Amino acid sequence: MTQFSAEEKRGIYRAIYERRDVRSNFLPTPVPDDVLARILDAAHHAPSVGFMQPWDFLVIRDESVRTKVRENFERTNRQAAAIYEGEQRNLYDNLKLGAIMEAPVNLCVTCDHQRTKGAGLGRQTNPSTDLYSTVCAVQNLWLAARAESLGAGWVSILDTESLKATLEIPEHVTLVAYLCIGYVSEFGSQPDLEKRGWEHREELANLIHYDRWNLRQSSASTIPAPLPSDPG
Repeated sequence: MTQFSAEEKRGIYRAIYERRDVRSNFLPTPVPDDVLARILDAAHHAPSVGFMQPWDFLVIRDESVRTKVRENFERTNRQAAAIYEGEQRNLYDNLKLGAIMEAPVNLCVTCDHQRTKGAGLGRQTNPSTDLYSTVCAVQNLWLAARAESLGAGWVSILDTESLKATLEIPEHVTLVAYLCIGYVSEFGSQPDLEKRGWEHREELANLIHYDRWNLRQSSASTIPAPLPSDPG
């Protein structure tokens, strides 16, 4: 079995730790077709229950289509903002939550519930595994994008039924993710929502259970060890 070298391991972990949900700093530089093809192929190599491969990818560059999506976002964002008050509302209003027009490529990732590949293996007891599999594809794409120095931002504040109509997505297909993709001037040293004070990263020790719920070990056991250096 071929093992990963220490350098290769560091590259994988770097992509994980430096991946960001990018909403700003997009550059107008076009994303080359071969680079886009590589990150889509990475997404297509995600794990899927029963090898069902339930995903489809809609690459959106047309300005008129993106304008309709931005209008959808602006309407939905106004509704979403209404639940916050006071300081939290002020912070929300100043968050950058979409880059639909700024990013040179928009990408919609969907899940086809009627996909027959895999013959239903693994879906008999949990039909939602097709959605979980599609999210794995999104994560693969996100990490590959970071390795290619591309920023990716997940725009979740959208009226999905209206968006499906705009993109002519069939009724039986679920819209899973709408992503803005492009080169950026910088990647933040920490997630933007953490930097802006919206939320913090939970301590890993609070989220790990052993054998049964709420059976825990000392926090020292959850501190990751550093990766080994290359020999010589």
